[in-house]
Amino acid sequence: MATTIHPAAVVHPGAKLGQNVQVGPYCVIEEKVEIGDGCILEAFAQVKDYTSMGPGNHVHSYACLGDAPQHLGFKGEETWVRIGEQNHFREFVTVHRGTPQGHKETKIGSHCLFMAYAHVAHDCTIGDHVTVANAVSMAGHVEIGDYAIVSGMAAIQQFARVGEYAFLGGLSGYSNDVPPYMLAQGTRAKLYGPNMIGLKRRGFSSATIGAIKKAYRIIFRSGLMREEALQKALDDLPGVPEVARLVEFVKATTRGITSDAGRSSGGED
Repeated sequence: MATTIHPAAVVHPGAKLGQNVQVGPYCVIEEKVEIGDGCILEAFAQVKDYTSMGPGNHVHSYACLGDAPQHLGFKGEETWVRIGEQNHFREFVTVHRGTPQGHKETKIGSHCLFMAYAHVAHDCTIGDHVTVANAVSMAGHVEIGDYAIVSGMAAIQQFARVGEYAFLGGLSGYSNDVPPYMLAQGTRAKLYGPNMIGLKRRGFSSATIGAIKKAYRIIFRSGLMREEALQKALDDLPGVPEVARLVEFVKATTRGITSDAGRSSGGED
């Protein structure tokens, strides 16, 4: 099947479209755009300058990819949105370019689903197989790891990190980092232990899930100082890559780690 462009679409002659691309009526594709093979752009979708996407992406009606960042310091510099393959961008999703002050690009991996009205701000980095539900709002510089799920109407503050396989509840605010494999929710979000159902669905063994659960209790519920608790988790659970990853993530925080719901005090120890 050859690339098809509806007569009512506006496609700049300088845009680079791959094979078997379908462009629907009233789409707008600007000049500095690269669209991979087999992509589908439904009616009224927009792909703006400095946007590249790999094969097999599906952009639904009224989604807008590559618009300028909502940043007062942005002066029209060349910054990019770079998108992998096989992603779905549902109605009215917005993805903004990076800033010179940040990564100079907003990066989205592959096999992700962005449901209606989700917003990905400047300089965000999204992994693979991420699900972002309706009306999720990400501020700038947010990082989301592989296989994470962000539920509807969640808000993630700038520079916050969400680890891989985490599950973020909806109608919640996330100002601190959410570690990998964890479940978090709440107006001022708290941790509620490992994402047990999600880990089982993704094929984690009972032994690995048990180790993650034990590490969580040591790090967040033992009463030990943070550094001591992290070392104890490593000592008690050697040779478990997921535990090592959890410890690494917590050590690397700059915003602070979302606190456990069972603790009366927020923040880090």
